[in-house]
Amino acid sequence: MMTPLTRMLLATCIAGTATLAAHAQEKFPSRPIEFVVPWGPGGGADQLARKIAPGLEKALGVSLPVINAAGATGQTGLTKMLTAPADGYSISVFIADTLALQMGKAPKWKITDIHPAGVMIQQPSAFFVAENSPMKTWKDVEAEAKKRPLKVGVTGFGSADDLHVIYFNGKGLKLQSVPFPKPAERYTSVLGGHADLMYEQLGDVKSFLDGKQMRPVVIFADKRFPAFSDVPTGKELGHNIIISQFRAIVMKAGTDAGRVKAVSDALAQVAATDDYKAWLKDQFAEADSFVPAAGAVAFMKGELDAMSKYAPKK
Repeated sequence: MMTPLTRMLLATCIAGTATLAAHAQEKFPSRPIEFVVPWGPGGGADQLARKIAPGLEKALGVSLPVINAAGATGQTGLTKMLTAPADGYSISVFIADTLALQMGKAPKWKITDIHPAGVMIQQPSAFFVAENSPMKTWKDVEAEAKKRPLKVGVTGFGSADDLHVIYFNGKGLKLQSVPFPKPAERYTSVLGGHADLMYEQLGDVKSFLDGKQMRPVVIFADKRFPAFSDVPTGKELGHNIIISQFRAIVMKAGTDAGRVKAVSDALAQVAATDDYKAWLKDQFAEADSFVPAAGAVAFMKGELDAMSKYAPKK
């Protein structure tokens, strides 16, 4: 004969099993997916999310409201995603600058906390000056940076941006990182003279380049861009630092593999469209930027290894 306690435990087990079974059989997705952007409106991460959200909604059959949560070099928004359940209903844009924080002394999260669903864009970066800056070339920048400290607008301390500043400080230049987590503030900083230089991706400031408001003085890429044929690459000048500026979509580690695949497959559909390919070209991005979930972990590990060459020793 079962005691009341035994009956209660049995009922609890049956209820728990039923819940797990229902969860396993639940169609995914069956409700809106929160799309977190860990940066302010207007920047590259925000542009990416708003570009692909409509295609993802069509592929997945649910809405993906975009939510900006800027701060701490992307960690504020990432934390928002990581504190949600690992059920696939919260995804986040994840960029190289946030990955670089893994080389800090006390990162607030581990690379094993996330599961990339796909890398969506890979772009070259550059140092920019305002069009009316007295520094017209990288040679001018070097000369001025040997005389006085130059302020450089970056996304945050410990970011890929900051690693470039640290690298050139090691080459004898006086550069000082000034963090602006909101892209609009970063762009305004160099245009308004609050910063002497800015580190950013070419495609993210295309409107300012087209409007002749700012220009690159050195591009960190393997070869020159036809659109900026008069701008040297870092390699040409003897600086081999090239950190891929990528943007990926990540989910919380522990999310069901089938749900990760569903999101990855939807990302692949978006990446394969002519519209998205044209957007990549317009952003001066790599045509073959997309990396599915199956290869994204290895991709990020490779990027982390590359960054470690330029990070300060702990």
